[in-house]
Amino acid sequence: MGDEPIIFGLTIAEFEDISLRVLLTALILYMVFIIGNLAWKSRAGKYGTIWMFVALGLGFLGFVSKGLIQRYLGIE
Repeated sequence: MGDEPIIFGLTIAEFEDISLRVLLTALILYMVFIIGNLAWKSRAGKYGTIWMFVALGLGFLGFVSKGLIQRYLGIE
């Protein structure tokens, strides 16, 4: 551990891992907000809103699923 740089008491790898998880979570929540705002402003109705969340939310749902599958299979 002698020459390894430390940021806020963490190694660079630990800091990057925590930052990635926190910032990606924030980005996904922001995307959910954008989809909801888009549905509200376009007056999509109940079914239109559901379909907007299904269609536009599949991208980040797949990304989250990939991480869960990797953790389950132990190939992280």
